[in-house]
Amino acid sequence: MSRPNYRDIARLAGVGTATVERVLNGRGGVRPELVEKVMLAARTLKYPRTIPDAHHKLLRIEVLMVRPETTFYRRLSHEFESIASTLDPLVVVQRSFTDEKNPDEIAKRIQSTDLPRAGLILAVPNSPSISAAVEAVVQRGTPVVHVVTRASETKGEFVGIDNYAAGRTAAHFIARMTTLAGPVIGLCHPIYQVHRERMRGFSDYFAEHPGSVSFEWIGFSRDEEQYSRELLSYALERYTGLVGLYNAGGANSALIEVLRRNKRGREILFVAHELTDYTRAALRNGIVDVVLDQAPEAQAQRALDWILYRIGLTKIEPDTNPIRFITITAEAI
Repeated sequence: MSRPNYRDIARLAGVGTATVERVLNGRGGVRPELVEKVMLAARTLKYPRTIPDAHHKLLRIEVLMVRPETTFYRRLSHEFESIASTLDPLVVVQRSFTDEKNPDEIAKRIQSTDLPRAGLILAVPNSPSISAAVEAVVQRGTPVVHVVTRASETKGEFVGIDNYAAGRTAAHFIARMTTLAGPVIGLCHPIYQVHRERMRGFSDYFAEHPGSVSFEWIGFSRDEEQYSRELLSYALERYTGLVGLYNAGGANSALIEVLRRNKRGREILFVAHELTDYTRAALRNGIVDVVLDQAPEAQAQRALDWILYRIGLTKIEPDTNPIRFITITAEAI
């Protein structure tokens, strides 16, 4: 009888050969239940390799995120997948998404005990129910790491940029780079603590540096294109001499579209967050002047480092300093 191969194992386990290859070579990124099926099939067929026992030793790290349609969260998710492929096969990184507008559902997902977890990584907004869920999970002994924004003020490590500094940096660029005098506006999504911190830094800078450029108005865009489009159109009508725009959140494509169609669009100094196809093109054609990128790849690595440290798989304590955000202009792309 010939030696069993990946195809034989895949047929018995009911999975694809690519899944078998990932499991047997420790490349990660496979759901826990599929890992167990592959290992059981390999043992049944007496595959000529040492197959670890997953049933009691599998370490599942769950990553819960929002807004999979956005470039930022796609980048974050992809980096978690890439890092997972380099980990021990018994460490499984399971990524999933939830609706940011449904805090009770997020809280339910956080407290779920359907499958055992070694750790939980959260990139979700804050609310009383979500904070309570995080505290309950931490109380049960599960390590929690917050990425991008905090879902709890008191429980779990935080991995992200210094958002207050990012807001001040945006204000600094607008105040120092614009050649015009006039009002400045900001847009953000108020359910995110990090957006509020950015706007606080932005506002504080202008309060501390009074002059011919002043922060006049903030709009709540909800990170949605329609709201963002309407808010910026309203601001352009209300502040006919607008000289600066800071978007602390997403939906940059809608803002870029409005500015491109406005006769003063290229005169308004625009600072945005995250390097995407839209902001890259807008940097090139002069609609966007500065992009502050959060480096989601570095955030994903740091978050997993914290979980691995907390569960004892590494003795190296991760850096506790904020992730450095990246400042990008047209000259850097």
